[in-house]
Amino acid sequence: MKESAKARRQKRHYRRNKSQGKMNLVSLMDIFTILVFFLMVNSSSDVQVLNQNNTIKLPDSTAQQPPGDVLALTVTDRDILVNGRLVVKRDAFQTFDGQVEPALKQELDYQASRSSAPAPDAGRPITILADRELPYELLKKIMSTCVDAGYASISLAVNQRAEQGA
Repeated sequence: MKESAKARRQKRHYRRNKSQGKMNLVSLMDIFTILVFFLMVNSSSDVQVLNQNNTIKLPDSTAQQPPGDVLALTVTDRDILVNGRLVVKRDAFQTFDGQVEPALKQELDYQASRSSAPAPDAGRPITILADRELPYELLKKIMSTCVDAGYASISLAVNQRAEQGA
């Protein structure tokens, strides 16, 4: 005798609910593993590291304020770089007579135009990474060019050292 539609439907329903659903834990474990590594890497360091050339010996300081994520101007033995991009050779910069070097000012103006945020009243922030033996005349010329390009909030990168007890 032929089964009725209702009997077939009840049989299907019984078969479907009889078997227990199985959970695939492999992909869940992969997600948790990635999450654990992500949290370990991002929460373990509260120190910001600036990309620094090994030939540059930064001055030591007991400053407590951490550096911000701003434009970096690096002065090496041979070159002057803005965000790792060569702008001008250091020899050419030193031989320039004026206070505002045009190639560096042009690059700083370009970097300022790329930023969508309006310039703060104190001027755009910039961090200068330079050797502790950098001549003051060269540093003064670099800072004058930065100020002329609208980067008046200048920070000098330093190595943080522990403050000695009194």
